[in-house]
Amino acid sequence: MPQVTLFAIFAFALGAAVGSFLNVCIYRLPAGESVVSPPSRCPGCGSKIRPWDNIPVVSWLLLRGRCRACGGRISARYPLVELLNGLLTLALFLKLGPTPTFLVLFVFCSALVAITFIDLDHQIIPDVISLPGIAVGFACSFFLPWLGWKSSLIGIVAGGGSLLLVAWLYELFAKKEGMGGGDVKLLAMMGAFLGWRAVPFIIFASSLIGSVIGVTLMVVQKKDAKLAIPFGPFLALGAVLYIFFGKTIILWYLNLGAR
Repeated sequence: MPQVTLFAIFAFALGAAVGSFLNVCIYRLPAGESVVSPPSRCPGCGSKIRPWDNIPVVSWLLLRGRCRACGGRISARYPLVELLNGLLTLALFLKLGPTPTFLVLFVFCSALVAITFIDLDHQIIPDVISLPGIAVGFACSFFLPWLGWKSSLIGIVAGGGSLLLVAWLYELFAKKEGMGGGDVKLLAMMGAFLGWRAVPFIIFASSLIGSVIGVTLMVVQKKDAKLAIPFGPFLALGAVLYIFFGKTIILWYLNLGAR
């Protein structure tokens, strides 16, 4: 088997394994529980999950989505998170290879997966992820020539400051809070990892996608404009789109405008 294929398999397995840990974070962080102890357990009966029943994706399929101890159903969310993080890690590896950039963006994207599902479930973005994420992204910028500490620092200020301004203006005119502080810190973290050039793209892409999905949901569910939709997942999607397609989309847009 070619070495590249072995690395690709390892990348997927690594991502899926980390995805299993992300499931723990998604479940426990909003509840204020430790992500280290106790070990993984059935959400229904609380029985400790054996190591051979905790293989990402595979164990859930073999057990047909049920706990071995009590037979209770285990949500398909668990293998979905593992599969998603595995595929995302594989895509990063195929794009970047075994480089420092791959490792940094692997950590970054894994954090985005956890943030996305927590925000979908609880409409919060935990500071325990975003605030250390800002520090980690800025620290990594010193070792990534394509990023650089200046771009990272400006990205932090531009990312957090731009959304803070939007939130302030919305609250000023609408007389109510429209965007939480978690979104502000999340975009600051994105600026730290990706640099200031990524911030306008992420804001535009996330706003466009969020608007389309928001309007669609309002029409389908027959809700009014007061329908609350978490913005964190759209910011995360915007960041991932920038990593994989940002330069291509920007060049396409610039060429379109030049015609």
